[in-house]
This record gives sequence, C-alpha cells and structure tokens, in this order.
Amino acid sequence: MQPSSQPAATPRTAFVTGGSGFVGSRLITLLVSRGWQVKALARSRAAIEAVQRVGAMSIYGDLTDARALRSGLEGCEVVFHVAAHFKLWGPRAVFDQVNVEGTRALVEAAMATSGLRRVIGVSAAAVVMGDPEPMLEVDESLPLQTRDFAPYSSSKAEGERLLLAANSRRPGFETIAIRPPFIWGPDMPTLDHMVETVRAGRFQWVGGGGQAMSTCHVDNLCEALLLAVDRGRGGEAYFVSDGENGTLKNVISALLATRDIVPKARAVPFRLAWMMAGVMGAAWRMLGRSGEPPITRQMLRLIGKPFTISIAKARADLGYVPRVSFAEGIAIMGRGTHAVHAVPGLARPAPAPAGP
Repeated sequence: MQPSSQPAATPRTAFVTGGSGFVGSRLITLLVSRGWQVKALARSRAAIEAVQRVGAMSIYGDLTDARALRSGLEGCEVVFHVAAHFKLWGPRAVFDQVNVEGTRALVEAAMATSGLRRVIGVSAAAVVMGDPEPMLEVDESLPLQTRDFAPYSSSKAEGERLLLAANSRRPGFETIAIRPPFIWGPDMPTLDHMVETVRAGRFQWVGGGGQAMSTCHVDNLCEALLLAVDRGRGGEAYFVSDGENGTLKNVISALLATRDIVPKARAVPFRLAWMMAGVMGAAWRMLGRSGEPPITRQMLRLIGKPFTISIAKARADLGYVPRVSFAEGIAIMGRGTHAVHAVPGLARPAPAPAGP
C-alpha cells in the first residue's frame, strides 16, 4: 500500500521594512532560515540587491509609497517595521518624516490589508528618556518622553505611541513595540563611526565612562521580534536586552578591541560636555553648517547617564531568553576570546539586578 502524501505546510509570510539595514538584514536571514516567505521594502538598487541576497522578495518603494506598501503587504500575515531614521543630529521634521509619518502610513496600509493580523515595530529603549538623570532597571510602566534636544528618541516615542494606538482598530489586528537599548553585533555601522572618532583623536569618555548601560545583540533583538509574532500581547511594549549590564567604558572598549583599537583614557565631565554640546548645536544652527557637531545633546542623553532596563515582562509574556551573551558576541566579532579578555571586566559582565 502506497503511503499517503501529506500536503506541504503553507509557509508563513512577512513584510519587512528597513530590510537592507543592520537589524533588518539579520531579521530576514532568521525568518528565511525558519521557513518564512519574506517581502522587503527597498528604496534603491543597492537596497534591492541587499534584501534579495538574504532571501527576501524586494518591493521597490519607500514608506510614502502607498502602491508599494499595498503590494508588499498583500498576502502577508505579519509586518516587522524596522525602518528608522537614526542620527544624533538634524531637524526634528526629518526624523518625524520616517519615524512618525512613515509609521503612520504603514499602519494605515496594514489595517486596510485583509488577513494581516499583526504589526511588530522596533522601537527604542530611549523612548522613556527625559532630562538627563540616572535610570536603573526601568520597566514599561514609565511614560513616553519627548525633548527638543532629542529628535531621534522623541520621534521614536511618537512613532511608538501611534503604533500602539492602532491596536484592535479592526477585529483581529494587533500592534506591538519591541524596545531594545544599544544594538550591537557584527557589521554594526555605529562601530565604524566610533573607530573614525578615535583615530581622529576626538574620542573622550563622557563622565569617565563608568555609567551602567544595557545592551542588545542584534540576534537577541531578532529573536524577540519572532517571539512577539505568536506570544506578544497586542497593544503592549517590551524592553529586551542581553540580560546583563556593563559600563559604557567596558562595552565600547570591547567593541573597539575587535578592530584592534584602544581608546585613550581622556575623559570629560558630563556637565561640561552638556554645555559644550549646547554651544555647538547653537553654532551649527546659526551658521547652517552641514554634518553633525562633534558632540550633541541627543548623544549625551543616550550614553551620558546610567541607563539599564528590566526585561522581566518580555521573559514572562514572550518567553524571551537572550541567545547571545556579551562575551560570546564579542568573541564572534573579534579574535576569539582574546578580544573579551583584553578588556578588564568584560569576560563576565556585571549581571543585571533583579527586576522590580
């Protein structure tokens, strides 16, 4: 008797924005490896080639292109909204165009797409940052914050507010925000900028570099995004991290060590740096200078004060467990364990205190 043939399972389908970037490309790779079919928005020839290289079908257009969004969303079950404008300086309107209005356009298109049940957005832990002050083991009970000196985090906060407000606006439609802190891992573009700054002799440790910080390896973030597909609660935000905290000096030194770069021990007090950033920002605006000032208040708010997060809610709701430790991730980026042990305190990063 011939065995009966079983029909192949229908693959799950997803639409990804920002798929050619650091996080988006890793996410597509993970989705494809787990049997998903993926379509990805791409606004340039280079972006089209990048998303196709990691296994996605490219959809030409951007977040303002309604036709491209309709084409990309058709037949998809889930949207992963990764695209963002991340800079440390610039007019707020430029940040809002992508981080707020782009989110609005995507959410509206998703709500109008039959069968699409969930939009999962990559937000940022910084959405709860207000005026510069220590913030330790913060959780999702804190309100969103906006500040004029922080166009990136403020626009991300507004984008998250808009995303979560759309939850359940039609039956079966849910929205979720995932909030990582400092994202790192192989090919991280931020490291290139840090290397250039050190080589140019402009690098200084703000506040001495001893401030505590949480980090999130790109693969840990992608794992959280996938867990949110079936386990996340609609209308909720979740902090995710590596589950261990370090200090600014230990984290950045370890990353630079993977490029054989050792920064000098020069430091600048936070208050002086904050004053200098204000003066430079005013000068840049008055003179209409291009590029970013050497130091900005947005940057100082992100790294200048202790900031750690609790991932208790993600553990409970999503079943989230970090897959890559800081030591393991650094070893992959660098020269085995040598890159970790070259920096005191990084072989065993300080564990996070228990969540509230």
